[in-house]
Amino acid sequence: MRYFKWQLVVSFITCVLMLMAVAVSRDGRIWGIEVNQIKVLEEEEEQSPERVLNDGTVVISTKSLAADLIGYGGPIPLEIYIRDGRIVDIKALRNAETPSYMMDVKRSQVFTAWIGLTPDEALQKKVDAVSGATYTSLAVIGAVKRGLQYAQSIDVEDVPSYTILFTAKFICGLIVVLMAAILPLFVRSSRYRLIQMLLNIVILGFWCGTFISYLLMVNYVSNGVRFWSSILPLLMLVVIFVYPLFGRSNHYCNWICPLGALQEVAGKCVKTKLHLSQSMNRYLTIFREILWAVLMLSIWVGTFFSWMDYELFSAFMVKQASWGVLAVALLFILLSFVVNRPYCRFVCPTGSLFKIYQNQK
Repeated sequence: MRYFKWQLVVSFITCVLMLMAVAVSRDGRIWGIEVNQIKVLEEEEEQSPERVLNDGTVVISTKSLAADLIGYGGPIPLEIYIRDGRIVDIKALRNAETPSYMMDVKRSQVFTAWIGLTPDEALQKKVDAVSGATYTSLAVIGAVKRGLQYAQSIDVEDVPSYTILFTAKFICGLIVVLMAAILPLFVRSSRYRLIQMLLNIVILGFWCGTFISYLLMVNYVSNGVRFWSSILPLLMLVVIFVYPLFGRSNHYCNWICPLGALQEVAGKCVKTKLHLSQSMNRYLTIFREILWAVLMLSIWVGTFFSWMDYELFSAFMVKQASWGVLAVALLFILLSFVVNRPYCRFVCPTGSLFKIYQNQK
């Protein structure tokens, strides 16, 4: 047992190093620290957050002012345009956020709510986060306020993210995660398991949109973690990486993951299952391992980061997910009626990383 625990520690370090390599390749940062700090300092000296256009419009860049405000995929730098003392435009600069989340925020009033206001008026205005893109919209709102504080020569203050704790969505999500993390250790009941799976699907999946994905883990490794706004994912990560040390491998995949729960519930609807031979199972397992290796290689060399935006977990965010993701997710759910958890067993890149950590096939 002692040897097995040390194996897990070594595997954990290996997985973290893998994610660090991706973070460096994509963002050039590890836990918010630029890899080439000298180059960054030179660029910061050369570029001020404020510039003035020929027509007198003042442009405030939040790239350095709000670098610590993290969305789902990373920081979301903005440019705030102020003319004649009023905000005339707000634009998002290049970022690593999931495109569908950004599109949903742009369609909302988050970007337009400030237009026509003076910086003083805008700082007093309350703008609500966008349901289904909470982390993204909170990062945008926080970046706007940071930029306006700078424009008003006000000391830049931290934007409180703990307000997310006082919502019904967060409280319900926390209860469901704690139930899934603790109760299965003591309760052995098929009826309870079904209830937990349904809660995972409805609360964690469709309502909260909370799950662990490659994009989220790379974001944390690249930019660090804002604790108060990340409590639910952090609890899930504890289950993933700490529970196996005490003999509870696969607890997250089996008891918390909303996509795994949806496949399992779909499978309960049909008793007769498609029989897969041992050789077929072996070939499909090899396919999953090869797919994972190809996807990891693509992001290590910096050629195909975008696949992380399209893991099937995002299908729970129905309004934000692309039609392609929704179609593939529906296909796997239909397949789940006759094959036990097909996406989990034969495709899931995030699950493949967890299996590597747990030294499993």
